[in-house]
Amino acid sequence: MSSASVRRLPGRTLVLAAAMAALSANTFATEPPSAEEMWRIIQAQQKQIEELKGQLSKTDQKVEATGEALEQVSTASASSGQGSTSASWAERTQIGGYGEMHYNNLEGSGGASDKDEIDFHRFVLYLGHQFNDNIRFFSEFEIEHGGVESDGSTLDGEVEIEQAYVEFDINDQHRAKAGVFLLPIGIINETHEPNTFYGVERNQVESKIIPATWWAGGAAVGGEIGSGFSYDLALHEGLNTDSAASYKPRDGRQKTSEATAKDFAYTARLKWTGMPGVEVGGSFQYQTDMTQSNDPTAGSANLYELHTVLSKGPLGLRALYAMWDLEGSGPASIGADEQLGWYIEPSYKLNEKWGVFARYSLWDNRAGDSTDS
Repeated sequence: MSSASVRRLPGRTLVLAAAMAALSANTFATEPPSAEEMWRIIQAQQKQIEELKGQLSKTDQKVEATGEALEQVSTASASSGQGSTSASWAERTQIGGYGEMHYNNLEGSGGASDKDEIDFHRFVLYLGHQFNDNIRFFSEFEIEHGGVESDGSTLDGEVEIEQAYVEFDINDQHRAKAGVFLLPIGIINETHEPNTFYGVERNQVESKIIPATWWAGGAAVGGEIGSGFSYDLALHEGLNTDSAASYKPRDGRQKTSEATAKDFAYTARLKWTGMPGVEVGGSFQYQTDMTQSNDPTAGSANLYELHTVLSKGPLGLRALYAMWDLEGSGPASIGADEQLGWYIEPSYKLNEKWGVFARYSLWDNRAGDSTDS
């Protein structure tokens, strides 16, 4: 038997072949045997082969039993939360957060444009967990303006649950979620950490008109539909504003705090990111009554939003337009039936952490045709 043929044999056959080769070498070292001697040799070889087979069978049984025992130990460790499963649970849990302390020194004609202030604006903690390949949880806990006092006498802050939702994959392209989540509108509403936008404060158009940061309780689906397009559809709590708040959307956010749910809102977004460094998107929201039936002089509300984000090397450009169209004689009487704004923001990155920008923006929460002078 050549060495080449031995290398092609499986492990067990190699052992048997080696035994036969050893017997043959010892047996035929002298003169060729007679027929009777050959028969005795063959019988002896057959006996040794049977003994080797028996030993291999016992070895296989021991290996199989060892494997079953290891599997039982692994299962027991998993059920008791010990061993490698415990490590995997920790690896699938994410904890993070950020904080912002602002200093503003502004001069203007007074009011909001005249400010000399230092403020620990927000402290945010993230907690997320990946239950399996298809189901995950994410939450965001926020304390604003240094905290709150029980009687509200000292600190002017808020404690809020900004996000807390469960998301699951429908398939590789589509997903669904339910809970409290950020609405898919504008540029910074979903991604608003300090290093994702220029400036100390968030821009006024997305703050006063959209209004970021805007979250709500409800359910949503989203996903990719090919050629760089993605979509989001959401059903969620609506705004609850009135004439006392001049029908401003920002004052109508309910933040899922015992939110009145007589009238839900519907939000849809379509976004295209089919080219590196390019995002073009638009959002639409509809609500039958943005006062939750509290103001008979107000009616439905429609929000239209368009934006683009361009990035090429160190150069960047952001532009956004948003407009509210409110029905009813109440909003029209004070010019709040149209509330709109837009901005354009070119920028240049000096390095990964520093950059310069310029922003031109206009916004008006009373851009409609008011019957008042």
